[in-house]
Amino acid sequence: MPKRMLQGIVVSNKQDKTVVVRVERRFTHPVLKKTVRQSKKYYAHDENNAVSIGDVVKIEENRPISKLKRWVVVEDDGKAKLK
Repeated sequence: MPKRMLQGIVVSNKQDKTVVVRVERRFTHPVLKKTVRQSKKYYAHDENNAVSIGDVVKIEENRPISKLKRWVVVEDDGKAKLK
């Protein structure tokens, strides 16, 4: 079975070898028929402390690394466009 991959923005990198990534998903509300944005935070392993706040990264599902970490940073796409 292939591993899940998600793309999100780094919101915190204060911990050692760990980043917090906010992943946003958009869907149509079943009753209101309106596009809704919903976000969720994931703790991801960053071995080299390479990414910084605001970077767009891709994370991949992995075996449990600690109590909260089940994802690994795979790719750093650079800075996000802040509006």
